[in-house]
Amino acid sequence: MKIKNIENLLIIVNSGMDKPYNQYASYAIAFAAKKIHKIPDVTVYYGPLGVEMVKKGNLEKLEFSADLKKLIADQFEGLNPEDLPDDLEQMARYVKDVFGVKICSCATFHVVSGFATTLEDATNIEDFIIRMNIPDAAEAALKADKILYF
Repeated sequence: MKIKNIENLLIIVNSGMDKPYNQYASYAIAFAAKKIHKIPDVTVYYGPLGVEMVKKGNLEKLEFSADLKKLIADQFEGLNPEDLPDDLEQMARYVKDVFGVKICSCATFHVVSGFATTLEDATNIEDFIIRMNIPDAAEAALKADKILYF
């Protein structure tokens, strides 16, 4: 089932490790948007208060327990708990590689937060994250048909 008139979904995650449910929810929505609702363009974007999540190792800290895998899998036809990854970093890589979900963050806030020295500095950032500058981030928000905030 395709959601009517949504071709471009932007999921803004503007929270960090203090709100792990926002992190899980953003990827559950991205997964469902691509797999079930067939939305062509889905982006998870880490905003100013969420950029800490793109630091190497932070997404990996949010694990999927066996109980959580079962709870999630039971909600999707044909999905088994063992099909799910062990942590949110693996989930991010999965939705990126299998479904083409773009995962981005604002490089300006990498510098402001102190874990990058320049906009191009990716030393402490997960390798699958697309670093955006402010004009690109603004464009992503302005061209989205639907924006969800977590």
